Amino acid sequence: MYKELVPILQKEKVNTGRQWELDIARALPVLCLPVIHCIIECCTDEMLESGIPYLFDTVIGGPFSAPMYLFAMGVSMDYTKRRSPGKFAMRGIDLVLISYVLNICRFLIPYLVGYSISGDREQFIVPLAYRVLGNDVLLFAGLAYLVIALFMKLKLSPKKMMLIAVTASAAGALTTGVDTGVPVLNILLGSFIGTEDNSGLLISDFPLLIWLIVPVSGLCFGRLLTHVKKEDKGKLYLTVSVPALAIAAIYMCAGIEHTWGMFGEGQNCYYHMMPWDMLECILLDIGMLGIWYFVSEKIRPRMMAFFTDVSSKITSFYCIHWVFVRTITNVVLYIKNGTQVLPVWKTLLLSVCIILVTLLLAELWRNIRIRFIAARKTLNAKGVE
Repeated sequence: MYKELVPILQKEKVNTGRQWELDIARALPVLCLPVIHCIIECCTDEMLESGIPYLFDTVIGGPFSAPMYLFAMGVSMDYTKRRSPGKFAMRGIDLVLISYVLNICRFLIPYLVGYSISGDREQFIVPLAYRVLGNDVLLFAGLAYLVIALFMKLKLSPKKMMLIAVTASAAGALTTGVDTGVPVLNILLGSFIGTEDNSGLLISDFPLLIWLIVPVSGLCFGRLLTHVKKEDKGKLYLTVSVPALAIAAIYMCAGIEHTWGMFGEGQNCYYHMMPWDMLECILLDIGMLGIWYFVSEKIRPRMMAFFTDVSSKITSFYCIHWVFVRTITNVVLYIKNGTQVLPVWKTLLLSVCIILVTLLLAELWRNIRIRFIAARKTLNAKGVE
């Protein structure tokens, strides 16, 4: 494979424009999130073991979801115009702050409203601290930006970044399952290592040590991609994506069949996955990126523009959809019906409605931000005069 890549790799960066396959790779997982999360919230454990619920919870919501988005995020770091340690650090801080604001909007506010209406302490008050302080992929993305900003500040080569990420993955595997005995400490440490306890409420979903290897791998792949001429990208993807996808498919089929690795029982099989599972995800990411490249070459411009548009609004889409999902399922449905469980067809219908409303509100939010920024620039210009 290395000999096949040498002729198409250039010494200088020759591919610095927009990479359409990245827009698809970023947009599709995010568009699937309302379906994934509604199914998780509205289906029983038994329902999640087969059929459409299993497909969206374990398969699409597993290796095809967060790993693909995070890998594409890493690749995009090589193409952004704001590529500096300072800019990356500011982006990381923004994402960390947004993740906690999101927790207030999707947990604290609706849960307090739910408690004031129902008086159900077990449903709304007991898990509140775990929910508000818990982490998710948005917080992880912020921490990853901060770490990579430090890597850039230290001027580390891609090889050194990758070595650190591999070491972190191994350390994450060795430290997973830690229980300090102090709930708050478990919650806070859960953003960095895979903590677990007996409460059943602890959220330690994307520990930094375990998951750092995904965006760093994306960053390294992006570095490779920038040195390939656009006319040679097809050759690159055929060379690396076909074998990567083949290996990933074999591993995934075996894992599903035998329910081991990330396909085992319990959500931490995925969130606290082992290094070989993470390697599977990275190979799948590389394979799927190749597929999205060839798809981007064939689909109509209007469809491509849709993916590009969604890709540019990922953070707002993510936050808005979560507020709807949690408020509707955990509060409205629970108070109205005494349960948030729905038939699969109703769950899918709810998901589609949330997708459509979220797309509209994300566009509205972008327009508000554009007007606000324009107004602020106008005021600053007047102030200078």
